[in-house]
Amino acid sequence: MKRNFKLIRLIITAVILSPASMAIAQSSPKYLSQPLIKTIYTADPSAHVFNGKIYIYPSHDIDAGIPENDNGDHFAMRDYHILSMDNINGPVTDHGVALDIKNIPWAGRQLWAPDCAYKNGTYYLYFPVKDKNDVFHIGVATSKNPAGPFKAEPQPMKGSFSIDPAVFTDTDGQSYMYFGGIWGGQLQRWADGKYDANGSKTDLKKDDEPALSCKIAKLKPNMKEFDGPVKDITILDSNGKPLLGKDHNRRFFEGSWMHKYHNKYYFTYSTGDTHYLAYAIGDHPYGPFNYKGIFLKPVQGWTTHHSIVEFKGKWYMFYHDTQLSGKTHLRNIKVTPLTHNADGSIAMIDPFK
Repeated sequence: MKRNFKLIRLIITAVILSPASMAIAQSSPKYLSQPLIKTIYTADPSAHVFNGKIYIYPSHDIDAGIPENDNGDHFAMRDYHILSMDNINGPVTDHGVALDIKNIPWAGRQLWAPDCAYKNGTYYLYFPVKDKNDVFHIGVATSKNPAGPFKAEPQPMKGSFSIDPAVFTDTDGQSYMYFGGIWGGQLQRWADGKYDANGSKTDLKKDDEPALSCKIAKLKPNMKEFDGPVKDITILDSNGKPLLGKDHNRRFFEGSWMHKYHNKYYFTYSTGDTHYLAYAIGDHPYGPFNYKGIFLKPVQGWTTHHSIVEFKGKWYMFYHDTQLSGKTHLRNIKVTPLTHNADGSIAMIDPFK
């Protein structure tokens, strides 16, 4: 029996140390951070500090059984759950359904990445959803509680289009909305200011022209309307020239965010099909913004979408990957510290250890 046990140990050791088993072990990813919640699939986390707590406004991924395509039809979300945390490393509370697509009068399908803002006792939830003609617009819903439930306005915000609203309130109290996303986000269909259902699928055929970019609109005090025209965000290279459509590693794709640090405005965004998070710095909410680099390497999964928030004197980035499911459309949100270097640059974050 002793000889048999010894033989078994030798066999097990040989298997463990075999090239195949070592390759499998090496290929298993070691993630920088763990999912904040595992009971539902979540993505696109917009984090804010309200009343001394962190509230997270994510997408709620579901498996609708729709095949993947470049239009993003497999991202068929139907409601929003709001999450909160008292501390970064503390437990996460799921406050349940805050808004359901069936309670949005003008909505058709696909509740994508939302954001939230606060003013004068009211919380405003901004959300993109396709109308009954399958065109994305941005809606707004209100609540007296940051966790909801929220009640949607009967119509989308006038003049809004595309996806990924991100609302930034400056230190003077003025709020701005950044929005837009190409490909499935339909931004390329609004190139001439009006919706073109037959517009090109992407902007990538115009490689030597300035890339389609994020939009910005000033918000009225009621936080439900644009105050003036929608304008373009311009991202400049080191020579002061706008980034071009062919510059997939640097140009805007979707998922914009704005934060302010040492009186500089940091416009951060996803490069989409190259899977980076990039940043550009300017002196005004409207820009122009000078491209500075990437700060998050590609995560597991296709999409990259984030938010950046200061909490108790430290900065954090919320993001997502597909650790729990391994499927593009079933994601999970995470958080990791974010560092501003002494020269104002953002330190690189690798989502794997």
